[in-house]
Amino acid sequence: MAAGFWDYIVESMPSILEGLVYSVKLFFLVGIITLPLSMLVAVAAARGPKWFKGIYKVYSWLFQGSPLMLQLYLAYYGLPFFDVILPVDFVVITVFVLCFTAYQSEIFRGGIISTDIGQYEACQVLGMTKVQTMLRVVIPQTVRKVLPSTCSQAIVLFKDTSLVATIGVGDLLRSARALVIRDLRIDAFVVVLVIYLIISSILVAIFNKMEKKYSIYV
Repeated sequence: MAAGFWDYIVESMPSILEGLVYSVKLFFLVGIITLPLSMLVAVAAARGPKWFKGIYKVYSWLFQGSPLMLQLYLAYYGLPFFDVILPVDFVVITVFVLCFTAYQSEIFRGGIISTDIGQYEACQVLGMTKVQTMLRVVIPQTVRKVLPSTCSQAIVLFKDTSLVATIGVGDLLRSARALVIRDLRIDAFVVVLVIYLIISSILVAIFNKMEKKYSIYV
């Protein structure tokens, strides 16, 4: 007789939690790298030289216009054809950072270019340099403006960590799929669904609290 749902989940939880740990680590590593990198790219794309803006357009078009899964495939399976062998975790983190930086930098860029020109002129009158203007005036306002969009990207990022299962990495979804294949029951998928929903809800709650505290529209 098959074990009851709760008994089975208790028995399977160590495998599920092992996959969850990897997914959470990937989420935080990519987030920690992506946010500051995206801001730097956005500032350069909004206020930098024309040659950088041209490169940025191509980069943004490439990574926003193609599926993340395909990017993972090309990096993981394609690089060995050129005798480039890299650790799988390095490949995964690099692809995720490049992809999500393309999206988040565009969000930041939109916030930067929406800043009223009068604020730049006021800062200039006060004797502030361009760097000081960005750090003290423009960037703080931009961060507040884009909190809702950044929240959406954070949720997408965590959900997209499941894509690493397609190249054999033991994330949350792959751990659940291994249990389903082994035991021929979908209980693990139900648990994983609940985990994704809980974490997404936590992220929404965190960003909602930040938005209420820091939003320039309140």
